[in-house]
Amino acid sequence: MIPYVEHANLTVTDIDQTIAFLQTALPAFHVRHRGQTDTYPWCHIGTESSYLALQGVAGRKSIDRAPYRDNGINHIGLVTEDVDGIRARLLAAGYQENGQPSEHPWRKRIYFWDPNGVEWEFIEYLSENPGERNDYRL
Repeated sequence: MIPYVEHANLTVTDIDQTIAFLQTALPAFHVRHRGQTDTYPWCHIGTESSYLALQGVAGRKSIDRAPYRDNGINHIGLVTEDVDGIRARLLAAGYQENGQPSEHPWRKRIYFWDPNGVEWEFIEYLSENPGERNDYRL
Protein backbone atom coordinates (compact mmCIF):
# COMPACT_ATOMS: atom_id res chain seq x y z
CA MET A 1 0.00 0.00 0.00
CA ILE A 2 1.19 3.52 -0.81
CA PRO A 3 1.16 5.75 2.31
CA TYR A 4 -1.20 8.71 2.23
CA VAL A 5 -2.39 11.35 4.67
CA GLU A 6 -5.64 10.22 6.24
CA HIS A 7 -6.21 13.29 8.40
CA ALA A 8 -4.71 16.37 9.97
CA ASN A 9 -5.75 17.66 13.40
CA LEU A 10 -6.21 21.42 13.88
CA THR A 11 -7.12 23.41 16.95
CA VAL A 12 -9.44 26.31 16.11
CA THR A 13 -11.25 28.93 18.15
CA ASP A 14 -14.68 28.23 16.60
CA ILE A 15 -15.32 24.84 14.96
CA ASP A 16 -18.59 25.98 13.35
CA GLN A 17 -16.80 28.83 11.53
CA THR A 18 -14.24 26.42 10.06
CA ILE A 19 -16.97 23.94 9.06
CA ALA A 20 -18.86 26.74 7.26
CA PHE A 21 -15.68 27.89 5.50
CA LEU A 22 -14.76 24.37 4.34
CA GLN A 23 -18.27 23.52 3.16
CA THR A 24 -18.45 26.81 1.24
CA ALA A 25 -15.16 26.03 -0.50
CA LEU A 26 -15.74 22.28 -0.88
CA PRO A 27 -19.45 21.40 -0.75
CA ALA A 28 -18.57 17.68 -1.00
CA PHE A 29 -17.00 17.83 2.47
CA HIS A 30 -19.39 16.51 5.09
CA VAL A 31 -19.27 16.28 8.86
CA ARG A 32 -18.35 12.68 9.55
CA HIS A 33 -18.84 13.01 13.29
CA ARG A 34 -18.98 15.60 16.07
CA GLY A 35 -18.22 15.08 19.73
CA GLN A 36 -17.43 16.74 23.01
CA THR A 37 -14.78 15.80 25.56
CA ASP A 38 -14.75 17.13 29.09
CA THR A 39 -12.83 20.20 27.93
CA TYR A 40 -13.32 20.80 24.20
CA PRO A 41 -15.59 20.12 21.21
CA TRP A 42 -14.28 18.25 18.19
CA CYS A 43 -15.38 17.37 14.66
CA HIS A 44 -14.21 15.27 11.71
CA ILE A 45 -15.04 16.85 8.34
CA GLY A 46 -14.04 15.62 4.88
CA THR A 47 -14.72 12.65 2.64
CA GLU A 48 -14.98 8.91 3.21
CA SER A 49 -11.24 8.47 2.70
CA SER A 50 -9.69 11.55 4.35
CA TYR A 51 -10.72 14.27 6.73
CA LEU A 52 -9.71 17.18 8.90
CA ALA A 53 -10.01 16.71 12.64
CA LEU A 54 -11.05 20.01 14.22
CA GLN A 55 -10.59 20.54 17.93
CA GLY A 56 -11.88 23.54 19.85
CA VAL A 57 -9.48 25.65 21.89
CA ALA A 58 -9.57 24.44 25.49
CA GLY A 59 -9.57 27.00 28.29
CA ARG A 60 -8.92 30.23 26.36
CA LYS A 61 -10.46 32.38 23.66
CA SER A 62 -7.54 32.86 21.29
CA ILE A 63 -4.35 31.34 19.96
CA ASP A 64 -1.28 33.59 20.07
CA ARG A 65 0.63 32.14 17.12
CA ALA A 66 1.84 34.00 14.03
CA PRO A 67 1.84 31.85 10.86
CA TYR A 68 5.17 31.59 9.04
CA ARG A 69 6.91 32.93 12.14
CA ASP A 70 6.03 30.67 15.08
CA ASN A 71 6.19 26.89 15.33
CA GLY A 72 3.12 25.10 13.91
CA ILE A 73 1.12 24.61 10.71
CA ASN A 74 1.30 27.50 8.23
CA HIS A 75 -1.41 26.39 5.81
CA ILE A 76 -3.28 23.31 4.61
CA GLY A 77 -3.32 22.50 0.86
CA LEU A 78 -6.37 20.79 -0.63
CA VAL A 79 -6.52 19.54 -4.24
CA THR A 80 -9.65 20.38 -6.20
CA GLU A 81 -10.87 20.42 -9.79
CA ASP A 82 -12.38 23.93 -9.63
CA VAL A 83 -10.20 26.65 -8.10
CA ASP A 84 -12.18 29.37 -9.90
CA GLY A 85 -15.47 28.10 -8.44
CA ILE A 86 -13.97 27.94 -4.95
CA ARG A 87 -12.67 31.51 -5.25
CA ALA A 88 -16.10 32.75 -6.39
CA ARG A 89 -17.96 30.97 -3.57
CA LEU A 90 -15.55 32.11 -0.86
CA LEU A 91 -15.45 35.73 -2.04
CA ALA A 92 -19.27 35.80 -2.32
CA ALA A 93 -19.47 34.55 1.27
CA GLY A 94 -17.13 37.34 2.44
CA TYR A 95 -13.97 35.32 3.12
CA GLN A 96 -10.55 37.00 2.74
CA GLU A 97 -8.21 35.90 -0.03
CA ASN A 98 -4.49 35.98 0.74
CA GLY A 99 -3.61 37.27 -2.73
CA GLN A 100 -0.27 35.48 -2.82
CA PRO A 101 0.93 35.24 -6.44
CA SER A 102 0.84 31.69 -7.73
CA GLU A 103 1.30 31.77 -11.50
CA HIS A 104 2.34 28.40 -12.91
CA PRO A 105 1.61 26.66 -16.25
CA TRP A 106 0.70 23.32 -14.62
CA ARG A 107 -1.35 24.32 -11.59
CA LYS A 108 -3.66 27.01 -10.21
CA ARG A 109 -3.41 27.91 -6.54
CA ILE A 110 -5.40 30.25 -4.31
CA TYR A 111 -5.02 31.02 -0.62
CA PHE A 112 -7.78 32.08 1.79
CA TRP A 113 -8.01 32.78 5.52
CA ASP A 114 -10.86 31.27 7.52
CA PRO A 115 -12.40 33.26 10.41
CA ASN A 116 -10.15 31.41 12.89
CA GLY A 117 -6.98 32.67 11.19
CA VAL A 118 -6.16 29.36 9.46
CA GLU A 119 -4.78 29.77 5.94
CA TRP A 120 -6.03 27.30 3.32
CA GLU A 121 -4.49 26.64 -0.10
CA PHE A 122 -6.65 25.21 -2.89
CA ILE A 123 -4.76 23.63 -5.80
CA GLU A 124 -6.03 22.64 -9.24
CA TYR A 125 -3.54 20.65 -11.29
CA LEU A 126 -3.62 21.30 -15.03
CA SER A 127 -1.51 18.27 -15.97
CA GLU A 128 -1.54 14.56 -15.17
CA ASN A 129 2.24 14.39 -15.73
CA PRO A 130 3.97 14.15 -12.30
CA GLY A 131 7.04 15.98 -13.64
CA GLU A 132 4.90 18.94 -14.62
CA ARG A 133 2.64 18.82 -11.53
CA ASN A 134 5.68 18.82 -9.25
CA ASP A 135 7.72 21.41 -11.16
CA TYR A 136 9.40 23.79 -8.69
CA ARG A 137 11.55 25.73 -11.16
CA LEU A 138 9.02 28.55 -11.63
